[in-house]
Order: sequence, then C-alpha cells, then structure tokens
Amino acid sequence: MNVWIEVIGWSGALLIIVAYGLISAGRLDARSPLYQVMNIVGAAGFIVNSGWNGALPSVGLNVVWLCIGVFTLLRRARQ
Repeated sequence: MNVWIEVIGWSGALLIIVAYGLISAGRLDARSPLYQVMNIVGAAGFIVNSGWNGALPSVGLNVVWLCIGVFTLLRRARQ
C-alpha cells in the first residue's frame, strides 16, 4: 500500500510541475481546462499522499489548490 501512496504522490507532483512548466513556456493558458485538470488531479495526489503521511499543512494547502481549480472550471463552464 505504501508504494501506491508514493506513486500517487509523485504522480501528483509531476502533474503540477508539468502544468507549471507549460504555463511558463507559454504552451498553456492559465484558464485552460487542461491546466486546471492537471492541477486538480495533481492536488488530489498530494492530498492522498500527505494525508496518509500525516502532513496536515500540505493537505490543507492542496485542498485549497484543488478547490481553486474546480471553481475555475465551473466558472468557465458557466460562461
């Protein structure tokens, strides 16, 4: 089980890093659905890993990160 928790956490980290790299390189727009989904899934991976390891500040940060992504996607869908 611990191996899967680590894989989930590292996958989340990779997604967030790739998303940030694509934004920085001008390959993605910050409001694009792909960017938001990458951040939502990445944050979810961090939440699982951090929660399992008892890192509650990281869980809190990533819950907020995930909520921002969901809010942005919902707002975009309404427009």
